[in-house]
Amino acid sequence: MLGTLFNVATILLGSLLGLFIRNSLPERFVKIVFQSLGLFTLFLGFSMCLKTDNQFMLLVFSLIIGSVLGEMLRLEARFEQMSDWLKHKIKSKNEKFTEGLLTSFILFCIGPMAILGSIQEGLGESSDLLYTKSVMDGFSSIALSSAMGIGVLFSIIPLFFFQGGITVLASYISNFLNEAMINELTAVGGILLLGLALNILELKKIKVLNMLPSLVVVIVLYLVFEKLGLL
Repeated sequence: MLGTLFNVATILLGSLLGLFIRNSLPERFVKIVFQSLGLFTLFLGFSMCLKTDNQFMLLVFSLIIGSVLGEMLRLEARFEQMSDWLKHKIKSKNEKFTEGLLTSFILFCIGPMAILGSIQEGLGESSDLLYTKSVMDGFSSIALSSAMGIGVLFSIIPLFFFQGGITVLASYISNFLNEAMINELTAVGGILLLGLALNILELKKIKVLNMLPSLVVVIVLYLVFEKLGLL
């Protein structure tokens, strides 16, 4: 898992640099960085949404079913409890600790580069995709941690297990994935990023983490729709 480990290292270094910058930035600069991140996330979400092959019914059902499952499992509440426990353990006084951890984890992990890169590495292919993603995440973590604080640094923990888990399961996942399915998976991820962008811009509070099961549901529904001849 060299690609994932490299990804962890770049985020760690970027976060440390961002924290150093944060301590020397006036509040108004932190705020404008925060808003810039929100707008970038909005753009990234829209660009990913355009990957769909107009399978709107598939997207809607995936989001609804996935969100209901996430709500039943109380994923966001459990994540916040874990984050609060971690914050208490490290004695952090950062008010945006949980928000920073959650935002950076979703931003770093939802996207085709994270999923495809992890699969390629798990199949023994090139790790170049993860290396490229790592460089991008490193720069993003500088901006994120300068705006949200140390919580961004600790996003490397769930990121490691997420990407590492996909790498380990790659030989099984690859049998089901094709380009069309990846496009729909990317589109669902894009919609989740739009929700995240609204949170960052403080326009609306959306429980994006509770919607994460949609990324699994869209693959299952794609296979079902394909069998039924609906695609």
